[in-house]
Amino acid sequence: MGGRQRGFSLIELLIVVAIIMIIAAIALPDFLKSKMAANQASAVGSMRVINSSEVMYHSSYGKGYSPTLKSLGPPPNGAPLSTSAAALIDSVLAAGLKSGYTFIYSANSPDTQGNYQAYTINGNPILPGSSGEVYYFSDQSYVIRLNNTHQATSTDAALSK
Repeated sequence: MGGRQRGFSLIELLIVVAIIMIIAAIALPDFLKSKMAANQASAVGSMRVINSSEVMYHSSYGKGYSPTLKSLGPPPNGAPLSTSAAALIDSVLAAGLKSGYTFIYSANSPDTQGNYQAYTINGNPILPGSSGEVYYFSDQSYVIRLNNTHQATSTDAALSK
C-alpha cells in the first residue's frame, strides 16, 4: 500500500500563485484607469442633469434657479413637491457626492424678489488622481468647462462633445 499520493506540491502551488500575481499586476492599472474614466463620465452626466434640472426648476416655479442643490432633490416621504424639494434629481446627487466626485453648488445673491438668477456648480474629484483627474464647472450658461490641474472656473476650456 505504498501508492503514490495525488495532489500538488508546494512548488507547483507557488508557481500558480506567482502567475496569478503577475496577471493581477498587469490588469490592475488598466482597471483603475477604467474606473477613473467611468467616474469622470458620470461627473459630466451629473453636471448635465443638474443644468437640465435648473432649467426645469426655473420654468416650473418662476422663481429663478434653486437656492441649493438639495432643493432639486426629492421631498421627505409623503411630502408634496415644492421649491425646497422639487424631485428633479436623485437624493445621492442632491447630497453633493456621486461616483467619486463632490458637487459644490452656489446660487448667486437673490434679486429684490428673493429669486436667484445665476448659479455655479463645481464637480471635483474626491481623491484627485484616484477617483478622477478632471475638475468640472458649469453655470446658468449650461456650458460645462474643465480643468486638469485644479478647480475649474468660468474661464476654463469648454467640454467638447
